[in-house]
Amino acid sequence: MRVTVEAASELGIRFLTLYAFSTENWNRPKYEIDALMRLLVRSVNKEMKTFMANNIRLLAIGDLKSLPGKSYRELMTAIDKTSGNTGLSLILALSYSSKWEIVEAVKTIASKVNAGEVLPEEISPEMLASFLTTVNIPDPELLIRTSGEYRISNFLLWQIAYSELYFTPTLWPDFGKEEFYKHLLIFRAENGVLV
Repeated sequence: MRVTVEAASELGIRFLTLYAFSTENWNRPKYEIDALMRLLVRSVNKEMKTFMANNIRLLAIGDLKSLPGKSYRELMTAIDKTSGNTGLSLILALSYSSKWEIVEAVKTIASKVNAGEVLPEEISPEMLASFLTTVNIPDPELLIRTSGEYRISNFLLWQIAYSELYFTPTLWPDFGKEEFYKHLLIFRAENGVLV
């Protein structure tokens, strides 16, 4: 994670979203989940100096209230501490599922319709997007899928409607700066941006 975040920050990328823990991951054995949550807390705390030194703002999307109490509190503390940073916004997708996110947005709109606050004919793509967890985050221009899988895995399904998709056989732990740069250069060249 650190290598990718550093590369994005060095290149002036404004937003980087990493799929850190899906809602499907809750189906793993409890010992694995506990270990992942401890790792999350440790990693966020360990990287705090780096976030502050590099002007990185930490954000999170997903069903954050489902995280264990300590993990949630540590995450919120880190988000608060970095909220004034104006460089790269690092968004961690935690307990995240695009289907969950869309269903939650629909439920919110339905409750507003039931309360008479919204008429059904007023519902639009823009309204639905305004109730997603990414409401203040621009849609991604590029999605890089590691591990040789050719599927999106329930990640930002609404937001990637017009994103470029790149697939690499490289596993996430081995995904370094060189490969990140390679995909960015391909993306820039294909989109008419001088490299």
